Amino acid sequence: MRQLVELQIKSASIKDITNGYPLILKEAVESSNMAIEEGSLLRLVDKNGGYIATGYYGIQNKGIGWILTRKEKEQIDLKFFKKKFSEAAEKRANFYASEDTTAFRVFNGEGDGIGGLTIDFFNGFYMVSWYSEGIYSFREEVYKALNEVVNTRGIYEKLRFDTNGQYMEQDDYVSGEKGEFPLIVMENGMNYAVDLNDGAMTGIFLDQRNVRAALRDKYSEGKTVLNTFSYTGAFSVAAALGGSVGTTSVDLAKRSLPKTIEQFAVNGIDYESQDIKVMNVFDYFSYAARHNLKFDVVVLDPPSFARTKKMTFSTAKDYPKLLKDALKITNDGGMIIASTNNASFNMKKFKTFIEKAFKEMNTRYKIVEEHQLPEDFTVPHNFPEFNYLKVVFIQVIN
Repeated sequence: MRQLVELQIKSASIKDITNGYPLILKEAVESSNMAIEEGSLLRLVDKNGGYIATGYYGIQNKGIGWILTRKEKEQIDLKFFKKKFSEAAEKRANFYASEDTTAFRVFNGEGDGIGGLTIDFFNGFYMVSWYSEGIYSFREEVYKALNEVVNTRGIYEKLRFDTNGQYMEQDDYVSGEKGEFPLIVMENGMNYAVDLNDGAMTGIFLDQRNVRAALRDKYSEGKTVLNTFSYTGAFSVAAALGGSVGTTSVDLAKRSLPKTIEQFAVNGIDYESQDIKVMNVFDYFSYAARHNLKFDVVVLDPPSFARTKKMTFSTAKDYPKLLKDALKITNDGGMIIASTNNASFNMKKFKTFIEKAFKEMNTRYKIVEEHQLPEDFTVPHNFPEFNYLKVVFIQVIN
């Protein structure tokens, strides 16, 4: 039997929860010294014992669990998960019907009503990511519900709840057909090779789909494109397919080279006509400046935090410096695509980083396009802070 624990919520936090705030913050709870097991159901009440919501206990970086329902009588069982997955799949009916996109997010955690759980679709295969031990304790109901709601070719999973919220190494295969990897998926008619059983990453970040399409359709033709922190080169592929006269992909990870070659190959692009560098992006900026290399388009999509032997980089404090380095090697009239998935600051704050960098470089600019999460990455509508992705297309004015 699953433990049911009653927790009293401080009056200051009740309004947010009733308005749809999905996370149970530690500071929202009147102190309780009882030991609670991960996955326990939490009955949240006010100081008079009046019902507020039901959640589950699952420690993650910002809270102690997530709200599941605000209906007192609703049971958290197979029927509950089936209902949530059916609603989510229905919202994405146009993605399922798409002829030219076969990879998208089917279930986006708190945006679809169950925080700590995401489900992605890859050409018939499903990949389930678990962000706390608490939600993982519902594994049986989740997999049964998923198999009853959609046709799965096969299911893979990622466990992301070790002590630092990092990926836990394991065989990620769960059930159904075993995938032949690389699996080719389509996104707006572009091909991408993915592997669902090769560590934390699959080979593509699905939340950047609209940004890649914009780069291909509007900003690549006849242009030189530099893709920094390029991972498997997905932006470089989009640029090449959009008519770029030459892409340069730069990433420190050794495996970025074969992975980027693979992404070009599955799109019929001769990788030898493109430049792929395995090196620290900041070293590349210095190298490019020394050699007077300039680009028409520079893509900046760094990790939120990175540490190398020589330096640590954090988007929250180092983004202006990154932009200034990029500016030095961007042509007049060129474009910088600045992106971050750091959830600790919002779009308004991100734009202050842009303002700061351009001011210090004494350069004028114009924002021509902005993106946040695409429509399959549903976020709780009253709480935009869950919309972590921020992408700004910045035109450099000469």
